[in-house]
Amino acid sequence: MSTMVHTSFRRLWVISLFACLIMGLHAEELSFRASAPSQVIAGRPFQVTYTVNQRVREMQPPEFTNFDYLAGPYTSQSSSTSFVNGKRTSTFTLTYTYTLMGNTPGTYSVAPGTIVVDGEKHASNGLKITVLPPDEGTTAPTQSQAGNARQQAATSTNASTNANDNDIFVRTLVTKTHVYEQEALQVTYRLYVAGVDFSQMTNNIKLPEFTGFLKQELDLGDRQFELEHYNGRNYQVANLFSYLLYPQHGGDITIDPARFEAIIRVATRSQVRSIFDDFFGSYSNVSKTLTAPGVTIHVRSLPAGKPAGFSGAVGRFTMDPSISTRQLKANEAITLKIDIRGTGNMKLIKTPAIDWPEGFEAYDPKVSNNFKTTASGISGTKSVEYLAIPRAAGQYTVPPVTFSYFDIESEQYRTLSSEAYTIDVLRAAGEAEATSSVQQYTAAKEDIKQLGTDIRYIDTKPLSLRPIDAADKPIFKRQWLWLWYVIPLLLTLIVFVLFRRRIRENADLTRMRYKRANKVAQKRLKQAGKLLQAQQKEAFYAEIERAAVLYLSDRLSIPTADLNKDTIADVLRSKGVDEALIKRVNDVLSTAEFARYAPSTGEEMQSLFDNTANLINDLENQKL
Repeated sequence: MSTMVHTSFRRLWVISLFACLIMGLHAEELSFRASAPSQVIAGRPFQVTYTVNQRVREMQPPEFTNFDYLAGPYTSQSSSTSFVNGKRTSTFTLTYTYTLMGNTPGTYSVAPGTIVVDGEKHASNGLKITVLPPDEGTTAPTQSQAGNARQQAATSTNASTNANDNDIFVRTLVTKTHVYEQEALQVTYRLYVAGVDFSQMTNNIKLPEFTGFLKQELDLGDRQFELEHYNGRNYQVANLFSYLLYPQHGGDITIDPARFEAIIRVATRSQVRSIFDDFFGSYSNVSKTLTAPGVTIHVRSLPAGKPAGFSGAVGRFTMDPSISTRQLKANEAITLKIDIRGTGNMKLIKTPAIDWPEGFEAYDPKVSNNFKTTASGISGTKSVEYLAIPRAAGQYTVPPVTFSYFDIESEQYRTLSSEAYTIDVLRAAGEAEATSSVQQYTAAKEDIKQLGTDIRYIDTKPLSLRPIDAADKPIFKRQWLWLWYVIPLLLTLIVFVLFRRRIRENADLTRMRYKRANKVAQKRLKQAGKLLQAQQKEAFYAEIERAAVLYLSDRLSIPTADLNKDTIADVLRSKGVDEALIKRVNDVLSTAEFARYAPSTGEEMQSLFDNTANLINDLENQKL
């Protein structure tokens, strides 16, 4: 009897364990996915695959409209079990594969497939497949034709070593050729390959300098090939390099051609050493120079009528202002936040200025950027937080914060503005009592006491008088004493005379700034040189920009707050400076401003350093 009970208990334990294992398998979250190539060629078969991670009895495929159903489904399954630190992990995969073929070029949708698990219906994701036209003058190859093609390729001669320019080449693609100044455009160098055995691209690359543009290289990630139908032929294409460009002046700007080098694997007719060499053939790598053509960009200058405060922002933007509070106590902090959102040259947007009321102690704003790169420019949000502390009670008004930009779509200047904030500042805790009370000090009176030592008796002894000799001459009649007074006075007069002119010059702030401009600039260039050697890129570009901006501000007597490229150009023209030198000033300022946020090389940093030093030396020779 006990043996039967023990056997029944063991069976129950095994069944429970098996049920737990089955439940553990089904406890895994269901995954049912469909996959297929995004691009196929008309007349060529391709496969659509459905994968599920649980056991199902059958799958219901969709109706493959617009495609020829050739074969399937072919099913396969795999499973694995592992134990890690006593924890059991199981995986299971069931795959259904269908072979289809598209005949008519176009983009088509494939509906989701369905399965039933535990009585519940589940659907996969849908697919979108683009059918490309076949190569012009060709039809879909039959099986025998494909075999003949492979045999011909295996026995090709040295005549095939020279790849045709239509078999492999690089195109220069630009998103637009007519833009405004500071409007972003994207240039991409795309590789096209068909009919050759492409191996790799070498590092023998010569890209244009993009003169007249500020550039930012875009990260393309790992190189991925895809199909593209171009000029009646299907190519495997991949993007090699892509840049975001911002034109810095109006007129036609030409992007020079780019040069690349590709390695192609070709079959060769070599001396046969064995039967295997004759059967498999031999191959060699051949380099081919590829030239991407140049392109001309037609740049329109920004129209006249720029609003006050316009600092060069171009694109499409919105502004969202907010304030932390409208009522607070004296010595408490208040925060005004401005969020500028949109797409354009966002990295070049200057922080809007706030004219805080008198009695507010303002701090440097905190700027945070959340940007991503698109073909239309930099997109995202620039957030600026302004912190100020009112020191006295009262009612104050914070003037509106404005931001001006050029709208690409409407081709007009627009100005965004916040409201004028009225702030009520209350007295700080304890301030009323402190100001209303009057601090007084009253000396205490005491009775006069008669002391025995209060009265001093008069000395009645006779005086002995004698003539005063030189040794006893009063000190104020001695000559050396008067020298102590005369010498400092003379020194004071000399210092006053010597430095009177210097004091008069110091009073002329414009002239002082003019004279010290080169000295300050050379000092900053020396510091920039140290940062260049240390390869501290961001600090280097900031120092170069400060050197150029402060030099121009001092030399041209323009306040830093009013300093911009248009103002500098107008002042230089009024002083008779030629346009070539004005353009150099504009290029140095633009490059230093943008390069702080864009990737750069040591050669570009050295070039900017030399250009800035030469520019300052040339401006020193001008009569400004």
